[in-house]
Amino acid sequence: MKKINRSNQLKRRKFLQMGSTFAASAILFPLSGSKVYGAFKSLPGANSIPYVTLNNGIAMPMIGFGTHSLKDEICVRSVSEAISVGFRLIDTATIYGNEEFVGEGIKKSKIDRKELFLTSKLWVDDSGYDTTKKAFETSLKKLGTDYLDLYLIHRPRGDVKGTWKAMEDLYKEGKIRAIGLSNFEADQLSELLTYARIKPTVNQIETHVFFQQQEALENLKKHELQMEAWSPFAAGRNGIFSNEILAGIGQQYDKSIAQVCLRWHYQRGIVAIPRSSQKAHMKENLDIFDFELSPKDMQTIAKLDLNITQFPEWE
Repeated sequence: MKKINRSNQLKRRKFLQMGSTFAASAILFPLSGSKVYGAFKSLPGANSIPYVTLNNGIAMPMIGFGTHSLKDEICVRSVSEAISVGFRLIDTATIYGNEEFVGEGIKKSKIDRKELFLTSKLWVDDSGYDTTKKAFETSLKKLGTDYLDLYLIHRPRGDVKGTWKAMEDLYKEGKIRAIGLSNFEADQLSELLTYARIKPTVNQIETHVFFQQQEALENLKKHELQMEAWSPFAAGRNGIFSNEILAGIGQQYDKSIAQVCLRWHYQRGIVAIPRSSQKAHMKENLDIFDFELSPKDMQTIAKLDLNITQFPEWE
């Protein structure tokens, strides 16, 4: 096996640490899974990226492209290139301030809209029934589309009940294929489920090797919600790209630390949305389906769990 390219790892770490201050983008989970996390299949025309079936029957790719902190022409190019190398899940949010650039990138790629799984998120300032509907339409206009595949409440603040009712109505109107949550804790999810007429499909939360969220994963499985990891590399924090344990595991398979992390997410049944503006790294991030971490590897990685957020500014 050839050794990990340390220079490449350091460059990648440096890139991901840029803008990581507000970066937002899971025990071994069997690949056979349940009806929600089901036997993963491949999406046609998407370089055989496995997908998971959400609790409403919609297929969601197991790996996607995050766009947090990507702006202007860099965002346009990055989204277009991500699609060109095979990504089909594209994740953005109102608060990222880049929906129009994401939309331009999609347009530049010339891909059939039906091949994409496009996600955006409602920010706190727009919570409430009427404001949610207005913000949603603004997002559609900026993205240059007439529907979203997934729309999430970005944070559990403000008029969550009013927002959820608006999202349910938009779902019923066929403007959203799936609705879900982001950064909801167990008690907040439980409260929402007391009044939800339509069950959420996804909860996108901070999840990476240093904050493995085992209890959250089990709770989401219990409620048949899909866990999705924002910032699956912890935005380069805590020296993840120079971690000797992860590097050692990667050397066994001729894979990088980034690939080990993404494969770890995949084997736990968690959707991950890594971000990069470098095409080589985009390709690398998709190249995780030709090897499998052993139970011993998974146990070793489990010991890296600090069980604490790496983004205290979000608390």
